[in-house]
Amino acid sequence: MSDDLFGTGMKEDGAAEAPPAHMPLAARMRPRSLSEYIGQRHILGEGKLLRRAVDADRFASLIFYGPPGVGKTTLATIISRETKSRFVTHSGVESTVSDIRKEAEVAAQHLRLNGQTTILFVDEIHRFNKSQQDVLLPHLERGTLRFIGATTHNPFFYVNSPLVSRSQVFTLEPLSLEDLETLIDLALSDAERGLGSLSVSITPEARLHLSTVADGDARKCLNALELAALSTVRDADGKAVIDLAAAEESVQQKTIVYDGDGDGHYDTISAFIKSMRASDPDAAVYWLAKMLYAGEDIRFISRRIVIAASEDIGLADSNALRVAVAAHQAVEFIGMPEARIILAHATIYVATAPKSNRAYKAINTALEDVKNGRTLPVPLHLRDGSYKGAKTFGNGDGYLYPHDFEGGFVPQRCLPEGDGRVYYEPTSNGLEGRIKERLDRLREAFGKEESA
Repeated sequence: MSDDLFGTGMKEDGAAEAPPAHMPLAARMRPRSLSEYIGQRHILGEGKLLRRAVDADRFASLIFYGPPGVGKTTLATIISRETKSRFVTHSGVESTVSDIRKEAEVAAQHLRLNGQTTILFVDEIHRFNKSQQDVLLPHLERGTLRFIGATTHNPFFYVNSPLVSRSQVFTLEPLSLEDLETLIDLALSDAERGLGSLSVSITPEARLHLSTVADGDARKCLNALELAALSTVRDADGKAVIDLAAAEESVQQKTIVYDGDGDGHYDTISAFIKSMRASDPDAAVYWLAKMLYAGEDIRFISRRIVIAASEDIGLADSNALRVAVAAHQAVEFIGMPEARIILAHATIYVATAPKSNRAYKAINTALEDVKNGRTLPVPLHLRDGSYKGAKTFGNGDGYLYPHDFEGGFVPQRCLPEGDGRVYYEPTSNGLEGRIKERLDRLREAFGKEESA
């Protein structure tokens, strides 16, 4: 827990304070004001809502939602400093209901004695249980303290509705390549907090590499830069140049933001499915690669391909379902890394196949009718007439065996008389076009039979 009026890096007279040299570069380079803050211009740019609220000191509770290393904690610290608030931090993993009650009592005393507001910052707010979140509510209602929560999980799913409804939710995006390259240049030029005193420079290729593999994470980018700077061999003049080879060595493997049970999981599989539906094999293969690189369950991926083969392709190309099912079975006994080839095969087939969702729509419409409409009785001529005594009930009377007729078809209603609801309406896409032609002829025959 931290209780610091001025926040890390500031003296009581408001002057900047040099951080300890033993701190990691990412911690030393934390911005100390909104003017130093890099990124998140969609909420902090001039005239944007959060910037206006902070400048006017007119906000109650805030929730910052975004991936690691995008500045959630730093932004909360800066807000407390800009508004001259008392700043208290807690972790959603470690704090208890008792901790929150004590903080609220102390906050009330500060507000009563010197008019100073308290900002309670809770990292990983999604880890708070319902009791902990409920304890906050009355103090937020009374204005005893102001709350800022940070989370990597979607608050609309992982934070209780009463707390979300009392808070302004802001999404923080991964930093852009330009933002990260700016951070690198600042760190290399800052002699007090950064690496400026070490006479280190970096090539454009190395700067781009570090910015790219950081995947929008400022902490990851600066940690890699520090490792590269400290491990690069110096020349006779004591200068060091971080080249592409040194940059690549400082980050052995790119780690992407992908939580197996959170937004990374659901958003990426959503993009994968929608790319196949949109007939974009390039995008579909990219999202497949991202999931495979992150270690997603290959069976989960193959199941989604099977579903797409029926939901989005259906009878426009029934072979898609065969390919998808074969891929699902194959990845079970092949495993990674070769399963990637099978999944790519099925993904590209589904993405490039003609599309029809009419089978999907047909069953959904029929289910809605069963759920909300009258339950239709089975017509007598379709009922089971094979058991002893069935004829007594009239079961099977009048049934026409289609194979006894030319073409294996005879007009015969299979829903109760007068119920002519159409569920399946084929498109002209792919092989479904042939089905449509034949079905149009059959339905025309049904119409003639009914009007006869």
